[in-house]
Amino acid sequence: MKFEAIKKKKYVNFIFNLLLTLLIGIVFLDLEAAESEPINFKEAILQGKSLSSLKSRYEFVDQDGKSKNANALTVQTLLGWETKPIDGISFALQFIGVSPLIDDYNDKKNGVSNLSKVNYPVVVDPEGYNINQAFISYTHQNKHNAKVGRQAIFLDNWRFVGDVRFRQNIQVMDGITTKIYPYDGIELFLSHVENIRQVTTKNQNTRIELANLKYKISKSGSLVGYGYFVDWDDESQKIKSDKTFGARLNGLRPASEEWNLLYTLEYADQSSYKDGSSLIDNYYYRVGFGVGQESWSLRFDQEKLSGNANGKAFQTNLGTNHLFQGWADVFLTTPNQGIIDNMIIAKAKILGATIKSEFHLIDSDRNFTTDSGSQADNYGHEFDIGIYYPIKKDTKVSLEYANFSEGDTYSTARKRDIEKIWLTLIYKF
Repeated sequence: MKFEAIKKKKYVNFIFNLLLTLLIGIVFLDLEAAESEPINFKEAILQGKSLSSLKSRYEFVDQDGKSKNANALTVQTLLGWETKPIDGISFALQFIGVSPLIDDYNDKKNGVSNLSKVNYPVVVDPEGYNINQAFISYTHQNKHNAKVGRQAIFLDNWRFVGDVRFRQNIQVMDGITTKIYPYDGIELFLSHVENIRQVTTKNQNTRIELANLKYKISKSGSLVGYGYFVDWDDESQKIKSDKTFGARLNGLRPASEEWNLLYTLEYADQSSYKDGSSLIDNYYYRVGFGVGQESWSLRFDQEKLSGNANGKAFQTNLGTNHLFQGWADVFLTTPNQGIIDNMIIAKAKILGATIKSEFHLIDSDRNFTTDSGSQADNYGHEFDIGIYYPIKKDTKVSLEYANFSEGDTYSTARKRDIEKIWLTLIYKF
């Protein structure tokens, strides 16, 4: 079994390196062809688009149970370029570097705690330098697009599939993706993935199939059906392999010239897949309604990730989980008892700045036993607020704050009080 895993890893690396070699080779072939067709080549390069940016962020974490506070000052550098399509074909190459300037935190590099920093809270921004994206893309008459290589993949609201771009290391996948537009308002997304580079910089060999069919029912509303199949290669991860089927209705509906009604209805079912545990059998739903105008909105949502009698809960292992159950990242993995999150979300635009605030009342789906031996169901509550301001078209600054307060106390996988502050500056060039 171990030999097969090693062989598989070598095969994935071979395919990826082959694609990268082909990418570089084709570019050099075009360089040679540029002598006879210099205009086409110049257009492909000069009229391409930049994939480059700098993101500097300071993060502070004060967490109960940790003797020291985390102070993290990191810089993310993205350097890359995507060419203008030539006969529908374009090429992209992007490098990423994450450099800690202040590293008083547990970075969980490769998914493992830093033993010399266990007294610090976790900030998952380890130092790392790698190829972030490298792909060949083909577009045919705006009806079909295909990408081969390393790329960032995100679908719908990023709940089930996202690139976790909030963190300094971005989650990227090695594989093939395609988008098909058979009719106006219909988009079919299909993907096969062989490897994931996670935000911890750990590479996970896997076999993932993603299918997402979207129908635009209006200019601002859509109905989506999806099926996601995740088969982990790593022996310790195989038991987590699962498949998820779901449907999502989301958008807004004008109620008058000034007022809009906001709505979200989503349901998904999750069960075991391939070598996954037979105990995986859960469901998910989100229901949300709200009102808004051009400059503000207010909505109320409830999201549930069920737990079951087998001690398993609904998981979103490929999602951008930072955006859900509060920004403090207390629930990146769903506890065995499941989660019911009742939330209020407010947004407003004031003096050119966007302000977003959330309040979460987070309960368990199934009761848990407290330290005193009684039954309880309240994990706690969280308040989040963020201010986002565009200094210029290519420069943005943000200040964010998250405060999670523990509810009923319990010994197993206890969720402690935590407070976080982020100050972020982004420059795109």
